[in-house]
Amino acid sequence: MANNRIKEFFQLGEVGNYFFRVFKKPDPSMPNNFNLKMMHGINKISILMFLAAIIVWIAKRVMS
Repeated sequence: MANNRIKEFFQLGEVGNYFFRVFKKPDPSMPNNFNLKMMHGINKISILMFLAAIIVWIAKRVMS
């Protein structure tokens, strides 16, 4: 029973899974249009910028 709780705690859900899906190769069976490609491209950039900002913020906190 406790094992199930731990497993549920670390489940990523839809939002967490998106972070892994957005950096994978596109699935050929999914619809392919320009707007969707641009949306995923912008999302990739924003995720990378967010992670870079978190790393810089943590580094500043640790160094001071």
